[in-house]
Amino acid sequence: MSEKLIDETLKRMQDTLALHTQHRLETKERLGFLDQQYARISGRVAPLCERLERVEKHLDLADV
Repeated sequence: MSEKLIDETLKRMQDTLALHTQHRLETKERLGFLDQQYARISGRVAPLCERLERVEKHLDLADV
């Protein structure tokens, strides 16, 4: 194999690695955003679940 071919192959490998790294960082960023959204929604839903449980108990609808 000539040096030129080796250099070209290494360059393509570096480019591919850089692209994969960029995609991984974008995915990590998106997952962080989704995690924040989930936490926000969970924080809003939890009190509603507790309130529903109290209503069910008050109406004798709750499972024992």
